[in-house]
Amino acid sequence: MVRLFGRDFTRKELQAYIGHPLQCGGIRPIELAGGRERGVRGFDVFTGTGFEFTVLADRAMDITRAMFRGRALSYLSPAGQAHPAFYEASGSGWLHTFPGGLLTTCGLAHMGAACTDEGEALGLHGRVSTLPMEEVGFWTAWEGDELWMRIRGTLTEGVLFGNPLRLTRQISARLGGNSLYIDDIVENLGGQPTPHMMLYHCNLGFPILGPEARFVSNSADVQPRDAEASRGLAQYAEFQPPTPGYAEQVFYHTMAADNAGDVRVALINPALDGGLGIYVRYHQATLSRFIQWKSMAYGSYVLGMEPANAHVEGRAKERTHGALPVLQPGESRTYRVEIGVLDGLEEIEACERAIKLGGAP
Repeated sequence: MVRLFGRDFTRKELQAYIGHPLQCGGIRPIELAGGRERGVRGFDVFTGTGFEFTVLADRAMDITRAMFRGRALSYLSPAGQAHPAFYEASGSGWLHTFPGGLLTTCGLAHMGAACTDEGEALGLHGRVSTLPMEEVGFWTAWEGDELWMRIRGTLTEGVLFGNPLRLTRQISARLGGNSLYIDDIVENLGGQPTPHMMLYHCNLGFPILGPEARFVSNSADVQPRDAEASRGLAQYAEFQPPTPGYAEQVFYHTMAADNAGDVRVALINPALDGGLGIYVRYHQATLSRFIQWKSMAYGSYVLGMEPANAHVEGRAKERTHGALPVLQPGESRTYRVEIGVLDGLEEIEACERAIKLGGAP
């Protein structure tokens, strides 16, 4: 059933009222035109509930702008939704085209801090988010009495004499729903084992992020990345007003999964519009790490909720620790990440209880 405007519709009932699905929701292809964004292809997706988001085909099908009933969910950086041609590969140059957004993918062969690994210079967070998708398609289709919107594409991260990794990505949302699903397959197309590091950089911002907001998780342990994070460890789940000169803090969480092996975390703001929240759900067997990135800086006011398969101190350090994920020739990994809106205090409280109890909502 499709739930819209306070009632449930079967396919036949809804089709009796509308001439085209876009009357209520759907996918609209776009091409950006301003400044460094010029020429970036993408899609605007509308679910009909006030939940809408933008998928950029030329940025690995990452998700930038996200809204719910006119309220921003994601943080957008000063870099905007820059064209991949402006990518700076060395050191921290990645930041010059980092859009923030609801999802920026980091990987595929490297993510985390810039480093040199076995003679190879690796920039911050890898290349994948700056690669355009190929074989991109989008469609809406009824599946029983549910109308699904899907976008699918592939890309290959590779170089001559290197080991190519292929990402196949599908993003799905349902008409009448307040959530989206990211389904990824990463495959080693080469003939040698190759490092594979993956991180889903989910960036949440004002107005859902503010001093009244809280980070909710079922963390068995929380460790600071460095001395700066150690100073803020006791307040990792709390948020301060924007502060000039605030230094970012990063925390490593050991999560307790539910009976299905899933982990869910949420940012909730009970004081905003009768209660508004956003959650991220992922499968712990494939994304064994969770990184929380907290920046309360003036103009850089953002919370990163980041499922990953490694820590973020660079590939060289992961290799030294014996923790570097590797794909064998022909091997693939499958990932699913769900991101959804919590609308009102009832949904917020149900989600918070479920997270603390380690169960489903």
